[in-house]
Amino acid sequence: MKKVTLKMTKLNRLYFIYNAILVILFSIATFSCSNDDDGPPRVVIKEISQEIKDLIYFSGDEKAPTVVITVSGGPSTELARDLVDYFPIIFNTTDVLNITVHQSQTLNPNILEGNEITLDQAVNFNAESVETLYQVIEYFKDEGRTIYIAGISYGAFITQELIAEKGIGVADKYLMMTSRLDINDVFWQALAEGKPAEFENGVMPIVGTEPFDNIFNRNEARLFAGLVMNRYTQDFNTIESLSNVTYIYGETDEAVGSLTAEEVAFLQSKNANIISGSGGHDDIFDNYIVQGFSEAFGIE
Repeated sequence: MKKVTLKMTKLNRLYFIYNAILVILFSIATFSCSNDDDGPPRVVIKEISQEIKDLIYFSGDEKAPTVVITVSGGPSTELARDLVDYFPIIFNTTDVLNITVHQSQTLNPNILEGNEITLDQAVNFNAESVETLYQVIEYFKDEGRTIYIAGISYGAFITQELIAEKGIGVADKYLMMTSRLDINDVFWQALAEGKPAEFENGVMPIVGTEPFDNIFNRNEARLFAGLVMNRYTQDFNTIESLSNVTYIYGETDEAVGSLTAEEVAFLQSKNANIISGSGGHDDIFDNYIVQGFSEAFGIE
C-alpha cells in the first residue's frame, strides 16, 4: 500500500511540473502578443488592388511610400492621364506614386453627354466624385503611406468639398490651384441655369443672358455650379488650422475670379500658405506648378 501511495505521489509531482511549464509558456506567449499589440502597427504595402486600379490612372512605383493624387480640372469626360505622365518629366518623383482619380463624369460620360441634368443631380454627381476620391485616399492611407493632394480648378473645388465633408486630416498636405472659397452668387446662379459666366480682369462677374446652345455645355456648367455654390469660409470656419494647405490663385483669373480680400484674410487667419500669381486661369498652372509642388509637398 505504501508503494502505491509513493508511485501516485511521484506522478502527481510530475503532473504538477508539467502544468507549471505550460502555464509559464502560455504567459510568455501572451506577454509577447501583448507587446506586439502595444507597438505601432506593421505597415504592409502591397501592389494596388484591381478595385482601386479601376478608379485611377497612375505612374511610378506601386509600393512608393508617398502618393501624390492630382484632382483634375474640367469637368471633363476624359480622365487626366496627361497630368500624371507630365509630372515625372518636370519633378524628381523617385519614391513617389503619381495618380489621378476618376470623377463621376469620367466613369460615366453620359452625365455630360446624355440628357440635361438638374442642379440637384449635379450636386449628387459631385458627391459621388468626392466619395470615390475618399475611397482611394483611405486605401493608400490604411497602408501607412503619406498622402498629398493637388486640386486644380474644378478639382480644387472637389478637394475643398472633400475637406468640408471628411475633415482636414484626410490627407497630409494639400495644394489648391485656381480655386475660390466664396464665389459670387450671380456667377454660380448663371451656371446653374446653364449660362456662360466669367470674370472680367478676375474681378467683375460677367454672365450670359441665354443658356449654352448644347446640352454638354449646359450640363458642364451645372456640374461646376453644384460645387462653386458652396461657402467654404463657413465650411472651414471650424477647422483650427489650414497650415498644411498651399493656395495659389491668379490675379486676373477669368474662369473663377481672383481671391477677394476677405477670402485672403480668412486663409491667413487659418495659417494657409498663399501664393498670388500674375496672370489668368491657365497661366497659373503653366507658371506656378513647379513652385506649388515645391512649397506644398517639398517635391522639386
